[in-house]
Amino acid sequence: MSIDLKTAAHVAKLARIRVEDADLPALAGEFNTILGFIEQLNEVDVSTVEPMTSVTPMRLKRREDEVSAGGIQEKILKNAPDAREGFFAVPKVVE
Repeated sequence: MSIDLKTAAHVAKLARIRVEDADLPALAGEFNTILGFIEQLNEVDVSTVEPMTSVTPMRLKRREDEVSAGGIQEKILKNAPDAREGFFAVPKVVE
C-alpha cells in the first residue's frame, strides 16, 4: 500500500494538522515508511504465541463475581468535586 500526496493531505486534514504543500511529499514518505513497517509485522507468524498480560509470566488478579445491593452512593459521591441530589454534577459543555 502506498500513500500519495492527496491521501497524505486528506489524513492531515482529518488529524487537523496544517501541512504546507511543500511538506506533503515528506509526510507521504513518513506514512509509507510506517505502513512498510506494519507490513513487516504482518509477516511474523504469531499463531503459536499465547496472548500475554506482561513480559513476565503472571496471572491476572481476579475477584469473585458477586451481586451486591450497592448502597455505597454516599461513599462514591464523597470524592466528587460537585455532587447534587445524589448525582455527579458536571458543567454544561453543549450550547
